[in-house]
Amino acid sequence: MTDTDNEDLGVIARSDDRYEAQLERVLDHDTTAVWAILTEPDKFVDWLAPGTLELSVGGRAKLDFVDSGIVIDSEVTACEPEKVIEYSWSGPGEPLRPLRFELDPVDGGCRLTMHLSTPLDEDIARSCAGFEAHLMMLIGALEGVPINFPFERFVETRDAYNKMLASLD
Repeated sequence: MTDTDNEDLGVIARSDDRYEAQLERVLDHDTTAVWAILTEPDKFVDWLAPGTLELSVGGRAKLDFVDSGIVIDSEVTACEPEKVIEYSWSGPGEPLRPLRFELDPVDGGCRLTMHLSTPLDEDIARSCAGFEAHLMMLIGALEGVPINFPFERFVETRDAYNKMLASLD
C-alpha cells in the first residue's frame, strides 16, 4: 500500500433528514491488528483520543479530545469482534451520530469501511475531513510510526467535501 492508495475521498449522500458518509481504506494489516487499533485504549490513543470502549452492545464508548474539548460519551450499539464496532459520535444531550467501523479481509490485509450519519444541520464536511486526518493517523499507528493530527489533510479534504456537498443540492 502506498500513501496515494488511501487518499481517495469518501462519499456523502443525503437522505430526508440526515447525511450519510462512507470512508474506506485498504490496509496491509489483517483484521486482528486493525480490530485492536480500533478497540484497545492503549492503541486507539495513537490515532484518535484517550478513552475507553467496552466491547459489548450497551457498553460504554468514551473518548476525550482534551485539546479541543470534545467528549464522546455514548454506548456501543453493535459489536462483532474483528468485524464491526458501532457507537454514536456524540455526548450526553447531543443528537445521535452513529459511527460504524466494518472490517473485511482482503488479500494481504483488510478493508476498513467507516460509516458516519449526522443530522442535516451539522457540518458533515468538517466531520469527514476530521476522519480523513484520523485515518491517516491510524495508518501511521498501524505501521508503528504514530503521527500528529495532519491539519493540512484536514483543510484540503474539508474543502473537497464542501464541494461535494454543493453538488448534492
